[in-house]
Amino acid sequence: MTLIDIVFQNLIRRKARAIFVLLGLVISIATVVTLISYTRFMTSDVSEKMDTYGANILITPQTDILSLSYGGVSLGGVSYAVHELNEEDLIRISSIPDASSIAALGPVTMGAVEINGKVLLMAGMDFSVSRVLKPWWVIDGSMPEENGALIGSDAAALLSLNANDRIMVNGRELLVAGILKPTGSQDDQLMFVHLNTAQNILSKQGSISMVEVAALCNACPVNDMVKQISVVLPGAKVTAIQQVVKTRHEAISQFKSFSLVVSGVIVLVAGLVVVVTMMSSVRERTLEIGILRAIGFRRSHIIRIVMIEALLLSVLAGIIGYITGFGATHLTLIYLEHERSILLNIDPFLAFAAVALATTIGLVAGIYPSLQAAQLDPNEALRSL
Repeated sequence: MTLIDIVFQNLIRRKARAIFVLLGLVISIATVVTLISYTRFMTSDVSEKMDTYGANILITPQTDILSLSYGGVSLGGVSYAVHELNEEDLIRISSIPDASSIAALGPVTMGAVEINGKVLLMAGMDFSVSRVLKPWWVIDGSMPEENGALIGSDAAALLSLNANDRIMVNGRELLVAGILKPTGSQDDQLMFVHLNTAQNILSKQGSISMVEVAALCNACPVNDMVKQISVVLPGAKVTAIQQVVKTRHEAISQFKSFSLVVSGVIVLVAGLVVVVTMMSSVRERTLEIGILRAIGFRRSHIIRIVMIEALLLSVLAGIIGYITGFGATHLTLIYLEHERSILLNIDPFLAFAAVALATTIGLVAGIYPSLQAAQLDPNEALRSL
């Protein structure tokens, strides 16, 4: 009879204890896999949203403003100097070291116009990059042509405008190509036209009010790009718009830390469960171990029997635990993200890590019981007959 035969016979005879050890390891590994998988999904989801977040760098003319406020009461401010941006200056942005990270560059010319006796802010922009800079836009109608306009929802309501209406703006007739559905931002109060159209209407040929830069990807060095753009455009104020992204990253970082702490506690508890269960099993097998020692089995053989038993249970628990954790993560994501399809891929590395973790827990937890079993005196064991 080989050591493997002895191990299998013992597992068959003591199914309840084997199942208890297996269940404890499976629950711990499944929980750890679920936490890691869900954290990875959240990180990937944030990275994907970052790529479609829109502009995250804003370039505006450098303005010297003295704020007039006291005691929480603001009276506006006094502007002493405004350094205009020229459209030709934007070519310098392509020369920065991280220019390849720029997904879209959107110059904007803004100015107040009067329509139907009401003053409205008009913004001229490049609509060819609007899908990158304004991915949240939903338009009732179509994108405007050169002599067309896109009206924000609040502005359209104020002026009682609908798609295909015609308006006069500083003596120039424009066709309302579409109405921008509510966005919850200042876009709802603006009228958007082509950049050249706005510059001609406002008599600001070549003048730029601000520039929106979409360089928001997971690996884009946004802060470095801000510094680089500031160098090539010394007369501009370059600001990174990262509040939302930083908030989400901080939340994920905290969740990762929480997951690590919980995983550590779970692994510790699982190890204690294995130790206690196997110690109890060793005590029940005192007579069996004494007989094995009496017929010539060495202490090393006893240790190997206990360790092989722990190894088999832990490897099986690792496999089942990963499958269970993967399934639990998938079901959780379906429940939490029910409004969109979920694609969760099997991670071979995580599967291997789960089996390795379970094996490590089982083997480490089995060391003490195996040593205790090997130290049993066969004479003392046989006296219990």
